[in-house]
Amino acid sequence: MPPAPLKLIPPPGDRQAPRGQERRRAAPTPERTARRRWMVMIAKRVLPVVALALLTAVALWPEITRDVANTRLGLHGGAMVPESGQLTQARYNGVDTSNRPYTVTADTARQTTPDRIDLTAPVGDMTLANGTWLRGEGSQGVYMQQAGQLDLSGNVTLYRDDGITLQTDTATLDIKQGAAATDAMVHVEGPFGTLDAQGFTVLDNGTLIRFHGPGRLLLNGQSK
Repeated sequence: MPPAPLKLIPPPGDRQAPRGQERRRAAPTPERTARRRWMVMIAKRVLPVVALALLTAVALWPEITRDVANTRLGLHGGAMVPESGQLTQARYNGVDTSNRPYTVTADTARQTTPDRIDLTAPVGDMTLANGTWLRGEGSQGVYMQQAGQLDLSGNVTLYRDDGITLQTDTATLDIKQGAAATDAMVHVEGPFGTLDAQGFTVLDNGTLIRFHGPGRLLLNGQSK
């Protein structure tokens, strides 16, 4: 029996549809043309807005992460109030230029810039060069983290562990340098007696306090 003749099968790409079954492309209707134009117009307007939003998010992301990092830096035991962006029972720890520790605490803290923190009922504790402990507190305060400066206002009181107490309306504590000063009237009480002056400056890393005159000094019950 002779072998069956070979039948060549064209590749799939070369196959042709039977005559009369070719797929014909329908001519676009006015409705389809109008719909395409509307979709293109929407895409031209929406895509640039989406691209701008993404670029803005990418540009602001480092600032957002840095603000969060600055808020957390040196903070222990604080609780965030989401509605107001405040920290309650805030505590900031650091060291001065001589590697002595200092602490700033407050009932509430609100970070207004990457460096500035507004405080309520702030308290600053620092150790001076001669070993003296100095504590300052007030009703309100502003803490500049990079400079290590604490500005106190409202019923400001400064205590030293040698028994001296200073009361004034405003005072600035340079915590990193171990200094403090004010140009407001100050009332001082201590083992020596009492003193009223027009300001003070803590000099030589706390070893010297200079009071601004004129003033009134009362020593051991004697006026001078």
